[in-house]
Amino acid sequence: MKVKKFMLFLALFAVMLITAACSGDSNSTGDGKSDNTFKVGFSIKTQDSPYFVSLVEAVKEYAKAEGWKITILDANGDSTKEAENMETFIAQGMELIFLDATEPDAVVPSINKAAEAGIPVINLDSGVAEEANNVTTVYSDNKQNGRLVGLAYAEKMGDAEIISIILSGAKGNVAGMERRTGLFAGILEGKLGVSEDEAWKLANEMDAQLASSGKASNADAKFSVVGQGWGAWTREAGLTAAEDLITANPNITTVLGENDHMLFGAMTALENANKSNVDIVAAADGAIEAYDLIKEGKYFATGENSPFKVAKLGVEIAKEILVDGKDPKSYEEITLTQPAAVTKDNVDEYYEFGF
Repeated sequence: MKVKKFMLFLALFAVMLITAACSGDSNSTGDGKSDNTFKVGFSIKTQDSPYFVSLVEAVKEYAKAEGWKITILDANGDSTKEAENMETFIAQGMELIFLDATEPDAVVPSINKAAEAGIPVINLDSGVAEEANNVTTVYSDNKQNGRLVGLAYAEKMGDAEIISIILSGAKGNVAGMERRTGLFAGILEGKLGVSEDEAWKLANEMDAQLASSGKASNADAKFSVVGQGWGAWTREAGLTAAEDLITANPNITTVLGENDHMLFGAMTALENANKSNVDIVAAADGAIEAYDLIKEGKYFATGENSPFKVAKLGVEIAKEILVDGKDPKSYEEITLTQPAAVTKDNVDEYYEFGF
């Protein structure tokens, strides 16, 4: 009887060993660390618009799908608060930090301090100064989004004259500059039939004209920008800026913009001025409201700047580093999502990635 009990004990012990071994194989990395217990922080500059809210939710969703513990801290547009948030993440021993920076220069010391602590930092949406020791910056291709939208609009207009105003987000903002010059390049490339390189050269010349005089034109392309307004990226400020420009330039054919929400304000301004048949053309964004208007034929196009695709690509890079052991220093300075001009012809293809 004792022999039988002993043999039964050995059999049960063997089963326990096999179960433990299988469990260890499925949940552990080579150093014994569980794959799904990484601590990740996300320092977001603000959540004052649907884009940033969607970006945060997307990062949380994709990170949690990997089994990671994700912590979100909001700087509320304050670079001092952002520095405090980064300090908190470093003190908490985060294994990776996502960052959407408030200012490109102010955040550099925080990024470098995290790097010194062995914590990789991946920028999402906003770039930072070259001195920062980060992994990469993930965002949409502002220049090519604008260019593709401009090309599509040039095809629509053909030889017809374009008399436009443009709503810009903020003076000195790099993304805004890339978006509007992209629009200019696409329109010029399409209407003049020149190479992309030549179109960029002409677009930069137009942007320089705009900066110096508030107006710009290319006579050969029958394309002019008769005024620029600063709409702070919002519907409300876009409305105010557009009202003044529409009053001063009642013969416009087109309102160009660096994002969707400023153009929503411009549409209200056009309605208040009893103006119809004015095309609405955004260099980039991808708001669901814009997609709905595109479907209705009330909004020509926008470039795809999807927070979901930015978040997904960022998490994929983080997984390569945390799980696969890829060298954080092996990435390019910039990592871009695929550009696209979203028009009535393809809006259904991109609709689920709108925000």
